[in-house]
Amino acid sequence: MPVDKVAGLVLALASTTLISLAYLREHQAVAGLPALSIRRPASSVRVLLTNRSWLVGFGMESSGFALYVTALALAPLALVQSVCAGGVGILAVATGRIAGRRRTRRELLGASVSVAGLALLAVSLSGGEAPDAPGELGPIVLWLALTCSAGVLILGSDRAFFKRGVGAGIAGGLFFAAGDICTKVVTEGGGRVAFVVPLIAGYLLGTSLLQIGYQSGGALTVAGLATLFTNAIPIAAGTVVLHEQPPSGVLGVVRVVSYVAVIVGAVLLAQPRGAPGTTSRERQGVPSPTNPGC
Repeated sequence: MPVDKVAGLVLALASTTLISLAYLREHQAVAGLPALSIRRPASSVRVLLTNRSWLVGFGMESSGFALYVTALALAPLALVQSVCAGGVGILAVATGRIAGRRRTRRELLGASVSVAGLALLAVSLSGGEAPDAPGELGPIVLWLALTCSAGVLILGSDRAFFKRGVGAGIAGGLFFAAGDICTKVVTEGGGRVAFVVPLIAGYLLGTSLLQIGYQSGGALTVAGLATLFTNAIPIAAGTVVLHEQPPSGVLGVVRVVSYVAVIVGAVLLAQPRGAPGTTSRERQGVPSPTNPGC
């Protein structure tokens, strides 16, 4: 495996670690803030920007994103995203250590499966790969349109779907996924730098939805679901529209199994805990804010 791609994957691991810790910091910060809403962007942004703890978390997330951009410039999208999917495991461990919460068997299993997937990915890296291909603009734009449309459909769904941050986590993950794909396209340079516009829009919507979701759901549920979709969709896009080919033979099978493992691990970790209809705030005896309805 070329040194630059190995460096890219190391940067991806550093990025997902920093971003996962940032998610936890942001969740702790917004839990006690007034209800946030996309329908009131100015007031919601003002509330966030005047909270020092949230600003620290957002600064960590921004730094992690800078590492992510560098990783994408060095390694294929699918490989980088598969490493980033391990961030759910990091989030699960951090939630238990920092919040002092016991992890369930499902969460422990999810973390174990994710780690196993990353180990298999490391094994598969010994195989050669075809050169990176930029992909045709038509399929890329279509993929982005379908991804964003799915996010909009989630936003327009029944408000009950947003209980416990589930809807916000899924929709936020979809918009983040669109932003991640655009980031890879932008790193290819030339006229593709124009994809920075949907890139910014995707990350703004994704970040906003995560903050809203944090007010009604746990960090592992909201950020876990977001991470699942943020990584699963670009992994598929890397193969389908960017033509990033896995190694052939046995190592190719190992690579595919590693992708499946990290996604399954993320699904297990993203399952909400607790009785249906209760939020993390309610279990702690804190009234939930009025549903912002996005």
